[in-house]
Amino acid sequence: MEDSATSMALHLSDLQRGDRVRVVGYADPGAPYARHLASLGQIAGTELRVVRFAPLGDPIEVEFRGSHVVLRPAEAGALELERA
Repeated sequence: MEDSATSMALHLSDLQRGDRVRVVGYADPGAPYARHLASLGQIAGTELRVVRFAPLGDPIEVEFRGSHVVLRPAEAGALELERA
């Protein structure tokens, strides 16, 4: 039987400021933006912390490995996440 926590995909736009998540993988690993995020170090197992959202929710600032990156929701949608 599949655990309900693992069957529910998390997206950065569903989170709140300060939430921590872990990268599980990418929806389309071969997509150019997925490769770009991976080259920045956002690989499976990397923990992200939501720093803040722009006033209208776009873009989203995240912190990982001591760096801050700003992602558009469409770009962030490439990430498959789980609660850290």
